[in-house]
Amino acid sequence: MCGIAGVASATGQAPGTAVLDRMAQALSHRGPDGCHSVRVGAIGLAHARLAIVDLNTGDQPLYGPDGLVLVANGEIYNDLPLRQELSGRLFRTGSDCEAPLFLYHEAPEEQKTAFASRLRGMYAIALADPARDRVVLCRDPFGIKPLYIAQGDFGVAFASEPCALLASGLLPAARVETAAAVEMLNLQFSTGSRTPLQGIERLLPGETVVIERGRIVSRQRRFALSDALIPSEGPLLRSEDEALAALEAALLDSVTAHQRSDVPYGMFLSGGVDSATVLALMSRLNDQPVRAFTAGFPGSGVHDERAQAALVAKACGAEHSDLAITEQDFWRWLPSIVASLDDPVADYAVVPTWLLARQARQSVKVILSGEGGDELFAGYGRYRAALRPWPFAKPMRRRGTFDGLGVLRAGAGWRAGLTQTERAIADAPQQWLAHPSRLKRLQAADVAEWLPNDLLTKLDRCLMAHGVEGRVPFLDPVVAGVAMRLDDRLTLKDNTGKWLVRRWLEKALPQAQPFARKKGFTVPVGEWIARDGARLGGWVAATPAVQEIADPAAVRGLFVATDKDRLFAAWSLLVYALWARHHLEGQRCDGDVASVLAAA
Repeated sequence: MCGIAGVASATGQAPGTAVLDRMAQALSHRGPDGCHSVRVGAIGLAHARLAIVDLNTGDQPLYGPDGLVLVANGEIYNDLPLRQELSGRLFRTGSDCEAPLFLYHEAPEEQKTAFASRLRGMYAIALADPARDRVVLCRDPFGIKPLYIAQGDFGVAFASEPCALLASGLLPAARVETAAAVEMLNLQFSTGSRTPLQGIERLLPGETVVIERGRIVSRQRRFALSDALIPSEGPLLRSEDEALAALEAALLDSVTAHQRSDVPYGMFLSGGVDSATVLALMSRLNDQPVRAFTAGFPGSGVHDERAQAALVAKACGAEHSDLAITEQDFWRWLPSIVASLDDPVADYAVVPTWLLARQARQSVKVILSGEGGDELFAGYGRYRAALRPWPFAKPMRRRGTFDGLGVLRAGAGWRAGLTQTERAIADAPQQWLAHPSRLKRLQAADVAEWLPNDLLTKLDRCLMAHGVEGRVPFLDPVVAGVAMRLDDRLTLKDNTGKWLVRRWLEKALPQAQPFARKKGFTVPVGEWIARDGARLGGWVAATPAVQEIADPAAVRGLFVATDKDRLFAAWSLLVYALWARHHLEGQRCDGDVASVLAAA
């Protein structure tokens, strides 16, 4: 796991070494084990390394035939079979990211830029072909690993995080993209390629961008659940026994691949089904106790998952550590947490994720986590609500956080990005899904937007802030191939989502109590904000970025409210204010909330 950056110059001249150095330094938290850069023709590449596989010879950039150069952030899980297929080629390292150089080089000209279609893993890759003055950028189909681009007279710059693009000196000072910021406040995240930073956009999950002579010449995308990855000819799995066998084989295959590492690894364990499933599989595959980490909130009004997690960990013989997060921790570390979110999300789970990663880094460099289980196996109640017969159905995300509150100056239109994605899935379902159904279309919308732009962004930034690699074995083509071939009645049964996964876990690890009524995971941010609402509301309302999009008096009113919906809106604005202080105004965020927001 690493940070990558670079510039494809439109001037014919190589980008300056100072530009590459600034970009690499901005990503040093992602790669504390060393930074390197190279200039080839009019292209510059930089790499900040977190050494996970091939500790001795795996430094990047990686070099291939005919002057090809590559930098990558991620893990390629089918590296070994690819190397066997490419036997006889001169591999210079043991890096799992070297094979793409040969896949590109040996493909016919019209197929060269599609080399990523052969890869299984999580990745963001930049491959430079100086002979053609070409750079190929690609991102894995689930969007597990991030990649951003910015264009200008200079050409095209790209990086793992927006902060590196801003640090390059090639772009104007950071300015907010108001529509994306309003969307983020209403949804917790922004959709599509647009970010809340003007001039900076994401590569979409599964997207390949080809740059020649410093200009983008093509963009193509493979969606994670389409028949581009999951063969459409595969029959639906209707038998429970057959489906359980297929699920177990896929999960074992994926977890085995995701455990490949030359450094210590562990996992995040909650009280839920997905992480218990990952732990059950890891404990079966490891001779030594699995390191498991759990967060809880003692003394608050929310459910504490640590006792259930400890029970599950004991049943698996895991080495379990829990972290008690207090209100004092919240106020002390929230500015640092938000500073790591240069592409902001207002998901309150950033708090435990960041703090748990900080603890885990003391003993491991890789964490496996359960993200993706709810999306692939229909675990959310919103799917059940949306599938109710008319007039009882509740369409997903029809109401935004700030709807009806009278706080934002321009609150309309926040749902346009989601609507566009949902319509695309409905109008051309075979382009998005190998086996379309009403339920799978709902899942596809979450996989396209919510998953990469909220959950995976949160996991990536919070772990990489501490130099920890996050891996998500549910988000694998082998597992998705089973999930999308399930008859919906094995996914959603007896008004219970993730039914087949629960059945598997009931047999594999009954202590997880997979069919017990879910108490839900939450963070007591509203409870903590309410105790100091008047002072917080004044600080947030005075923040220039907040004043641009919201009525200050209405903002102050949110922070002294008592209902949970208004307090969640207050939380979202608190995150936005801290984000703006750091990423727009350039203020340091190494103090507590009061010191950051009260600063003039």
